[in-house]
Amino acid sequence: MPFVTTRDGVEIFYKDWGRGRPVVFIHGWPLSGDAWQDQLKAVADAGFRGIAHDRRGHGRSTPVFDGYDFDTFADDLNDLLTSLDLRDVTLVAHSMGGGELARYIGRHGTGRVRSAVLLSAIPPLMLQGPDNPEGVPQKVFDEIKAGIVAERSQFWKDTSEGFFGANREGSRATQGNRDAFWLMAMDETIEGGVACVDAFAATDFHADLAEFDIPTLVVHGDDDQVVPFAATGAKTAELVKDAELKVYEGGSHGIALVPGDKERFNKDLLEFLAK
Repeated sequence: MPFVTTRDGVEIFYKDWGRGRPVVFIHGWPLSGDAWQDQLKAVADAGFRGIAHDRRGHGRSTPVFDGYDFDTFADDLNDLLTSLDLRDVTLVAHSMGGGELARYIGRHGTGRVRSAVLLSAIPPLMLQGPDNPEGVPQKVFDEIKAGIVAERSQFWKDTSEGFFGANREGSRATQGNRDAFWLMAMDETIEGGVACVDAFAATDFHADLAEFDIPTLVVHGDDDQVVPFAATGAKTAELVKDAELKVYEGGSHGIALVPGDKERFNKDLLEFLAK
């Protein structure tokens, strides 16, 4: 299987499909690169090279106990891009992966990057506070961590409902969506599950977004029950110069997997890549 070894000896698994200009997909929490299989096929079929890695402690990458912070994630991404010598790259990131993308640009610049797509992404800041009243209260993050520690298998089954908006009337989310979420979540280390909550809750990406000097597409559902649009996507679209914003009416957090929204996102992504 293909792996890249990071500067600290962690093996990062990745898929590499197709030929052409590279499109690198960065998954959300608690998933793996498998979450992007539909998009990998879509871009490969359209003449691009699709690459998706498993974050450390997720999927088939090394199940380490530490390193679950955005500086480390960004440096892991840099190790992947440099090891494969990828250039003129479009980075596509979902949820927590949006923080990885933003911190990568903040730490490593855009020398290798052509454009960026932020899907249901956490920047600029998730945690509620005086300057971010639209954010998520600390109590919610504490409850998430407690749920993982108490009985993570059932916690992931329960969490899949809001992730895909399966609790909404008329939802197109399938049981297959929820089962796939559970399967990927169970491949994440329990320490990674807990530590990532602290990382994506409190990390501030304002300074990183200020370094964006590339075409950027922001896609977010207005019914995202995990990463509130008003605190994240709406603000990112204002902070990144000339960013393009697409709001999916009734869209859940799991846009790239839910039937209907998935096809719409794939179309929007391919149109953006063609520019």
